[in-house]
Amino acid sequence: MTDTKVNNMSKESFRRQKSREEMQKQLISFGLMIVLTLVAFAVVAMDTFHKGFVIPFLFLMAIVQAGFQFYYFMHLKERGTGMAALLIYGGVWAAFLTLAGLIVISWW
Repeated sequence: MTDTKVNNMSKESFRRQKSREEMQKQLISFGLMIVLTLVAFAVVAMDTFHKGFVIPFLFLMAIVQAGFQFYYFMHLKERGTGMAALLIYGGVWAAFLTLAGLIVISWW
């Protein structure tokens, strides 16, 4: 075999290994999101917890799942997505500040 063929086979093998690892990470993340969803449904369905616990818990679960969505399924962990990540996280920060301001204003 020539060096070119060996080099191409090596690159293909490396690419397949990286694809396999990425798919495994996405499947684990997807499974974790399903588990988090089931936990949220269980907390609501059990009807044994006070609403003062359930509502903040559901918001926390939603924030965690949105983070998983951004990081894994929108590929914000990859190189070259800096501007998209900046815009998304900036929008999340602006939404948080807006909600915090509205809560403070309505609380007074």
